[in-house]
Amino acid sequence: MQYPVVISSRVRLARNLQQYPFPSWAKISQRCEILATCAEAIENAPQMKKGFFYRMEELSDTERQILIERHLVSKELAENPTGAAVAISKDQGFSIMINEEDHLRLQMLKPGFNLKKLWKALSLLDSTLESDLDFAFSEELGYLTACPTNLGTGIRASVMMHLPSLVLSGAMEKVVKAIGQMGMAIRGLYGEGSEATGSIFQISNQQTLGLSEDDIIKNLTRVLHSIIAHEQNARERIIESDASALYDKISRAYGLLESSFKITSTEAMNLLGLLRLAVDLKALPEEARPQIDQLFILCQPGHISTLSEKAGTPEKRDTFRAAYLKKQFEKFPSLEFKKIS
Repeated sequence: MQYPVVISSRVRLARNLQQYPFPSWAKISQRCEILATCAEAIENAPQMKKGFFYRMEELSDTERQILIERHLVSKELAENPTGAAVAISKDQGFSIMINEEDHLRLQMLKPGFNLKKLWKALSLLDSTLESDLDFAFSEELGYLTACPTNLGTGIRASVMMHLPSLVLSGAMEKVVKAIGQMGMAIRGLYGEGSEATGSIFQISNQQTLGLSEDDIIKNLTRVLHSIIAHEQNARERIIESDASALYDKISRAYGLLESSFKITSTEAMNLLGLLRLAVDLKALPEEARPQIDQLFILCQPGHISTLSEKAGTPEKRDTFRAAYLKKQFEKFPSLEFKKIS
């Protein structure tokens, strides 16, 4: 069963080679050896055939930013490019960071709510790599990682959720507190330290030691189902208490997106988030959802800079972003609030 509240699911594994220090302690020569060793094993993995391999030092700042915006690499990897790289599968489902916080960060990312399916696929890739690489492992502690919070399984499962009604109703603070008490972490669009623009949040497990991978995913899934129910209840309460105020917010968002002359990436995300809510409410057709989700990415600074070579400064990007969004909304379906049940 799919849930519109869930934008995407991700499962990540942290792994390290037995014979080398962690990346932050490794010498440049060691980082380069780690990269070469891991790259050879990744090249032999069937899941990564015909994929892409990028050495971070060889990429421009804009190219690194695009990889961040597509959630294929972290800011930490982009900001420390020496001896660092990323391997990406042909369909961009798998990505493997080399020499980020750990020697390897394996990731699988897909749209929708599919944590079990993702874990099964990523576990197979992990086993494939482990047949060629000697991972650091302790019988007592499990997989050894640079950060103690990843010890044990080394797994982080997360879901990107769109929670506009909880934000609009002022209930998000309570949800954040409750999630923390249940042993989960909640972050913004780009992880730790980032803002939840567009009412988009990442929810993930915090405990990796003492639980099996299946238990971690089961616990997280239970929490996510609870959050989905709270978001749906919040929507019903908003419509019952003051539907016209909500419809006005959505209408204004639509108007700004189709007529603005300057718009920041944060503003664009927040406005698009309201239109994604309109799809959930049936005021926009379901066919509009993939386009809105794509615009979440395309309106980011790195992508805007790529779409227009002239958009080199923040001011020029804001102008081009507005023009680009205006063009996208020329053929966008109209709002129909009468279809809201």
